[in-house]
Amino acid sequence: MKINKGVEWAVHAAALMAGLPDKAGLSAASLARYHEVPPAYMAKQLQALSRAGIAKTGKGAKGGYRLARLPTEISVLDIVLAVEGRGPAFRCSEIRQNGPCGLQRDACLAPCPIAATLWAAEAAFRDSLARVSLADLSFAVAREMSPEHVSEVLVWIDAQRIDGIE
Repeated sequence: MKINKGVEWAVHAAALMAGLPDKAGLSAASLARYHEVPPAYMAKQLQALSRAGIAKTGKGAKGGYRLARLPTEISVLDIVLAVEGRGPAFRCSEIRQNGPCGLQRDACLAPCPIAATLWAAEAAFRDSLARVSLADLSFAVAREMSPEHVSEVLVWIDAQRIDGIE
């Protein structure tokens, strides 16, 4: 299963926003600069988070992004689905009905074991991501940082943040 880099960028941006004070946000440009990624592509991920109700955006001079819900209420799966879409990763095309030895349609009443295995794997993947909240992930990221690095991040956020995003 391939997850595009937009998911990684969206999760990193959301984890950074999780540390913002109430009603404070960061511009798309700041989030792109922090992660050294293309601003237009970061903006696309942030728009996906907004459409999914994960992030809120301020308009005009107060433009910026902040989380729309508490980090404890946002799962990593929520972010993945916001960026990748809700459709299944695997779509069975009933290839077993093709070719010189293909099965007849009426012989395919139950899913084939290959499709069933792939669907079970996707369900396990989604369940795993659903069990990890953005708060859990943010705390894990912060635990990996030195106190000096945490301080550096907080100073950067304070200098970049936009207050008053409702």
